[in-house]
Parts: sequence; C-alpha cells; structure tokens
Amino acid sequence: MGNTVVIITLSMLILLSPFLSRVTKVPVVVVEILLGSLAAYLGLLVENDLFKIIAKVGFLYLMFLAGMEVNLKAFGFEKSSLLRRTFLYFAMLYGCSFTLYFYLNLSSVYLVAFPIFSLGMLMALVKEYGKNKPWLALALNIGIVGELVSIMALTILSGGLEYGFNREFAFVLGGLFLFLIGFVLFFRGIRILFWWYPSLKTLIMPHEDSKDQDVRFSMAIMFIMIAMMLYLKIDVVLGAFLAGMFVSTYFKHKAELPEKLSSFGFGFLVPIFFIHVGSTLSLDAFTDFKILQNAFFIASAIIGIRLVSSLVAYGGYLGLKNTILFSLSDSMPLTFTVAIATLGYGANAITHDEYNAFIVASMGSGIFLMLLIKILYTLFNKK
Repeated sequence: MGNTVVIITLSMLILLSPFLSRVTKVPVVVVEILLGSLAAYLGLLVENDLFKIIAKVGFLYLMFLAGMEVNLKAFGFEKSSLLRRTFLYFAMLYGCSFTLYFYLNLSSVYLVAFPIFSLGMLMALVKEYGKNKPWLALALNIGIVGELVSIMALTILSGGLEYGFNREFAFVLGGLFLFLIGFVLFFRGIRILFWWYPSLKTLIMPHEDSKDQDVRFSMAIMFIMIAMMLYLKIDVVLGAFLAGMFVSTYFKHKAELPEKLSSFGFGFLVPIFFIHVGSTLSLDAFTDFKILQNAFFIASAIIGIRLVSSLVAYGGYLGLKNTILFSLSDSMPLTFTVAIATLGYGANAITHDEYNAFIVASMGSGIFLMLLIKILYTLFNKK
C-alpha cells in the first residue's frame, strides 16, 4: 500500500506542478519543493526506498544534463581579464569562508558548506531564462568550475570524517586525482581516435536514428561512469557530470540530442528529485526558533560571501544589476548542502539541530532566491 500511495502522489504532483506554476507565476522548481514538503507533512510521501532511489537517479540525471552544458572548446574564459577575475572570485570566496570558520570557531563542515556550488537549481534557472543572458551564462561557467571544486572538497571532507587523516584517507584522495588525470588522458585519446576515424561518431549516433541509439549510448555512458565512481569510492555525482561533458563534447552532430534528453529529464526524473528534497524536512522544523536562527546565519553566509566576492571580481565586468543576479543565481547549492549536512551529521561533526538548520537553509534560501531572482529580473528589464 505504501508504494502505491507514493507512486500515485508523485504522479499527481508531477502533473499538477506546471499548472500551479503557471497560475501562481512561481517557478516550477519552487512549486515542486513546496508540494513535496506539503505531501510529506500530510503523510502521502513516507520514507520509501523506491522513492529515494528514483530521486537519486533524478539528481544524477540532472548532473548529467549539467555536464552536457559544458563546451570545452569555448568555455567562456577566453579573455585573460575574465580568467583573472575568476581566480579573484574563488580566492575571495574561500578567503571569506575561512575567515568565518576561523573566527567563529565552526566545524569543518561549515568551511566546506559556505563556498560550495551545486548546479541543480542553476539548471532550473537555465531552463526558465535560457543560458544566453550574460549573468546566467557566467553563472553557469562559474557553477561548473565551482561544482568540480565542490565535488573534490566533498570527497576530501567525506574521507577526512570517515577515515581521519590517515593512510586510507590518502588512498581515497589519491584515487580521485588519479581518476581525474586518467579521464583527461582518455578525453585526449578519444579526440585523436575520432580525428583519425570520424565515421565512428555517426556509427555510434547515426543521423537517421530510428532505434534511439543516441539516447541508449548516453544512458550507457552515464551509468558506466557512475559504476566506476562506486568502485573507486568517489562521489557518483562526478561520474554523471563527466559523462554529460563527454557526450556534449564529441557528438555535436546530434543537435537535437540535448533537447531530447532535457525534455525527458525535466518532464519526469528531475521533478521527482525536487519533490524528494521538499519531503526530507517536516514543516514543523520551520517553527523552531533556534533552528531558524542558525538557518538564517547559514543562508546569509552563503549569499553574503558570494555577493561581496562577485561585486569585487565582476562588478566592473557585468555591471551592478547583472552582478547581483549572478551572485544570487550561484547562491543556491541546495543539493550539495543537503549532502554535506547528511555527511556531517552521520560523522557526528554537527548536531541534529545543526543538521536541521542546514536543510532549512538550503530549502528556504532556494525558494526565496528563485522568487527574488524572478522579481529582480522583471524589475531590471522594465523599460
């Protein structure tokens, strides 16, 4: 009976979300999170292995789609001045985070959480506004770099909390760097192979494709990379992300493929993930003053350090309005914040109240910023 109720509830929420979004003018991702939280509060979405597995697949598929947005040949940092600004941005971001961590005597979980990036909500913005907006195009490029750095930071934190700083931790860390080196070499090898034998591309993904070979190959690459991450004990998000990069880099002749994969993802798997995020926290947690106070501090720190860093690094490049939109769009690391909170609580690095505060901060700031960006975007573009 439990699975039946969950399946029917998910189906109805996925169906209703776009209609409610259209009526209320609220971004569909926000609607999905709120509906997930409400359904859990009413007991319609209970703790369920099937639900969690599908939501995890939805998250990994979202990261795969994020990887497909990467253009390695025209990454967006071709100007040396922009590259210097990017270095400055990340230096300030981590400098501000370390300052808060050091002077407030916080757990190492906060040090990793404050500057962390996640493309989940950012991909929702790309879906809604398009990636041709200057602030969003830059946010996507910065988000890609930031997520790669965040995945490495998450892996280091996970190894440090699980093993301590010993030989096993060094082994996991070494495995991560060896894998990244191997993947770069693999990329170069495939590039040479396709240069010598360009017909291989159309053999794998033919132009006239009645059997959906392009989708089958894309899914196979994604799950093979995820399996490799599991074997190497590296965060599986990295595998999904790199698989998307691989497909987008070497199969550009299939111009319709990104739209085909995106439609399936945002129409089915990705909404389940956002509904699941909303269901992970009871609405009662929003009434605890101590949790709300800490959540406000966490959300303010995440947004504040990005606003300061972006104004210093990109204020003269984007202009004030676009810089504000840029900083807000990169301030929603919802999925990785949840991951860090779960990791930190499981290792007893943070208390249960702190765990709840991280979840409230990630959900609350995600919903608030999605609405604020929509309002500011409308105001800034009024003629």
